[in-house]
Amino acid sequence: MYNTPIYDYLRRYAEEELNIFHMPGHKLGRGVPYELAQNLLQLDVTEVEGTDNLHRPQGIIKDAQGKAAKAFGADRTFFLVNGSTCGVQAAIMSVCARGQKLIAGRDSHRSVASGLILSGAEPVYVYPEFNEEFSIHVEITPESIENALRANPDAAAVLITRPNYYGICCNIEEISRLVHSRGKILIVDEAHGAHLAFSDRLPPSALSCGADICIQSAHKTLPAVTQGAYLHVKGNRPDMEKLSFNLAMLQSSSPSYIIMSYLDIAREIMEREGRKRLEEIIDINARFVEELEEDGAYKVLQSGNMGINSVQDPTRLVINVNGLGISGYSAEKVLRERLATQVEMADFENIVLITTVADTRESMKRLLDALETMKGFEFHEKRQNASAEMRSMVRQYNNRLRGSSQELPPWKAYASEKLEIPLESAVGRICADIITPYPPGIPVLYPGEIICSLTVDYISDIISAGGNVNGMGADGRIRVLKE
Repeated sequence: MYNTPIYDYLRRYAEEELNIFHMPGHKLGRGVPYELAQNLLQLDVTEVEGTDNLHRPQGIIKDAQGKAAKAFGADRTFFLVNGSTCGVQAAIMSVCARGQKLIAGRDSHRSVASGLILSGAEPVYVYPEFNEEFSIHVEITPESIENALRANPDAAAVLITRPNYYGICCNIEEISRLVHSRGKILIVDEAHGAHLAFSDRLPPSALSCGADICIQSAHKTLPAVTQGAYLHVKGNRPDMEKLSFNLAMLQSSSPSYIIMSYLDIAREIMEREGRKRLEEIIDINARFVEELEEDGAYKVLQSGNMGINSVQDPTRLVINVNGLGISGYSAEKVLRERLATQVEMADFENIVLITTVADTRESMKRLLDALETMKGFEFHEKRQNASAEMRSMVRQYNNRLRGSSQELPPWKAYASEKLEIPLESAVGRICADIITPYPPGIPVLYPGEIICSLTVDYISDIISAGGNVNGMGADGRIRVLKE
């Protein structure tokens, strides 16, 4: 018997035969043809004659990247083996010098915070709208981008996240027009939207709407392996030499050929079968939603019920469990422990599930049965007004977020002396870390922001409800700047 904790657990996880709705999009290999999913270790090679070099591609990698650029509608595509994170970081570093402003959505992934630190850029935040029915942040509006551009004519670029973790896609056509009318570069973190280019029934891709740099996590929604991502460039606004240099600096000098192989495989599968299989899962999901919502116990986020101008990706299922009188965190736990179903993430009111070309009518029927069964369970936490209390708190936090005070640029806070203190003692202090519920990976605190009592309560409530918060010590302490 080998003593291999990680390997042993992962083998057991695969053998549980869970109905999985989390990334990576190949769903434990179910979305990849058998002949392309075998003998992985034989793909684990290095830069020798014929295998090319990611940081100076002239052969098979150059060819594969060219095929990807054509498939996704880019002028040039870079393969990323360190995930979308390194692509976001490299994009920011390539368009912003130290002290320059970056207009960025405050709903951005934590990679934007690290990109600000690495580049020395200073953020100008724009804030997403808030949907009270689902208690989630939704779209960044063109109006908010226009106001930020007008107030900050010296900004170097604009960065938005689209789709967000809930599959919500803002009006990128209008945002692109506004950004380019002022001669700025538009960066789109499209980590959750690599599949959008392969169906006319999905929201349009960022590249088709004028994004200059677009970063996609292939492993999230395509049949690729974890850490596989693409960085696409369209047009001549970005400095290609600087971008290539930064990617080579941020990525491993020993890139994984397994990851690169599956970036190539995912593109091929989507070009061959993606349109047909996406059509199928969109139709299956539509029927699933109809049946799930029949008795009103569940609500599903859709383009028609958000009360905004954005659209929602129908392959991303956001199911509100308020009707059961429990939190999304509890629903996630019950589904895994009692109903052999693993979702992608949960929040106070919702569970989020990723469906991809690897899903089938059978997997969706299993999910529907599990959710129907859960309606009959008794829950200890069930309270009459729990939903109203939680919704009020989330709404207050959203209002606080719009008035958050960035006392120092993130890079200055990063370089300052720090002190670790209990979370409850941090009110009024300057945050030193990126404090992030994970998933979805969107910081509730950036380095340099002043910590207020509502944010402390919000973090405490996430932890109490069963969520995970990265950037804090295991004992619940938080790092702040020394006074």
